[in-house]
Formats: sequence, C-alpha cells, structure tokens
Amino acid sequence: MAMAIIDDITVGYDDEGTGDALVLVHGHPFDRSMWRPQVARFSRAGWRVIAPDLRGYGESTVVPGKTTLDVFARDIAGLLDRLGVERFVLGGLSMGGQIVLECHRLFAHRLRGLVLADTSAPADGDEQRAWRVSTAERLVAEGMGPYAEEVLYKMVSPGAPPEVAAHVLGMMRGTDPEGAAAALRGRAERPDYVAMLAGVAVPALVVVGADDEFTPVAEARLMSDAIPEAALVVVEGAAHMPNLERPADFDEALAAFLKSL
Repeated sequence: MAMAIIDDITVGYDDEGTGDALVLVHGHPFDRSMWRPQVARFSRAGWRVIAPDLRGYGESTVVPGKTTLDVFARDIAGLLDRLGVERFVLGGLSMGGQIVLECHRLFAHRLRGLVLADTSAPADGDEQRAWRVSTAERLVAEGMGPYAEEVLYKMVSPGAPPEVAAHVLGMMRGTDPEGAAAALRGRAERPDYVAMLAGVAVPALVVVGADDEFTPVAEARLMSDAIPEAALVVVEGAAHMPNLERPADFDEALAAFLKSL
C-alpha cells in the first residue's frame, strides 16, 4: 500500500512487481482490492502492476459533487507521471473500463494495450442518465448498505464462492456514499465512445462474464467487433466480476493477451 498527492487529492494505490507496467482500474462502487488476484499473479510474472483507488473510493480522497470520467483519467495520468511510468497496458472493469476508454480519448499515445472487462462504450440514454442521478441521491440519503445488498447477486452470480460474495459486499458497503454519488453523476454525462473504437491502434482484449446483466455479452461483442483485431473472451459461470468469480479463467485470458504484446 502506498499514498501519493496528485494535485488536490491523495490517492491510495498498490505498486507491485517490476517490468513493463500493467495498470488496473476498479469499477463502481468498489476499490482497488477487487484486483488482488491479478496484482498477486502478474506481479510475480514479470509485470509491474499498479492498481489505484479512484478519487471517492477506498483510501483516496472523497470529493463530493460530480466526478466526470476525464477527471478520473487525469488522476491516473498524474499518478503514473509521479511514478515515472510513461507507457503502460491499461485495463478496467465496468466504470473502470469506461475510464480506460476516456484515457484512450485523452492520451492514446501512452497506451500499449487495452483490457476492457464487463463494460460498455455507448453513452447513457435519457432513462439511464435519470437512473444514475436518482441512484446518486439515494446513496447519499440511505448510505451504501441497502443498494449493496440489492445488487450483490448481479455483481456476482448466486453461485459465487461465499468469500468472493463477502469481499464484493464489503467493498460496496465500505464505499463513501458521497464519492459513489459523485461518480454516478459524472458517469451520466460521459461521451459516446463507439465511434472512437475503430481508431484504436493498440491491441485490445474484451472480457465479459457470460451471466453479466449490467453489461451483457452483446455489449462486449459490440466493442470487440468495432476495435480492429480485438480478442473477445466470455467467462462462463461469472456475472459482472469475472476477475473475482473465475480468477483462473480471467487470468488465463489476460496472460495470453499480455504475452501477445
């Protein structure tokens, strides 16, 4: 565990291993501990694995209000500047995957490869935007507990190992409601990334849980079909978090992708 001051916030992060950099961006409403299996495996396999807590999550500073994806992306760039990392493979899950796409929009020249896990490229429609805003208000009013219990078995499948379900539930309950709400408000305003996909000029891996209700396989296929020569891996027996539910399958796909680089 390490901490860094980036502009006006403090960022908690893990930085393990040596070699080329692999940066992993967590989803909502989680923290960097969702990447523990991958940090452990790939830091032992010759990669320098960096996993930050996004602002508003984990050990990073909570900034109430609205946090748009470009702010998250610039926080990541600032951290990597501080760590002396110029080029890197960048992966993210769910909201983290959308932050990966935003990073590509802002500084594609720094990216060696993209890993897009259980995420979606289109902008929200009116109904989805309204849902994000109303959910943000709900989290601030109620706290994270009711929402966490409501969505747990969409984040992971009902058959997930109990320790995995407990980890996911603990991350959600432990997230600051103001930080989660700020991210939801900002995410409702994200741009549409679909037109950008055809211009991705680095290797890309798209991964999705076969039973993901939040970002179904069709969303993953849209990205893999649009990105030139992207690989698509569907992880059976997993919902929205295959890296935790089926880490062996997820890691096998990621290892093959990294080896191809």
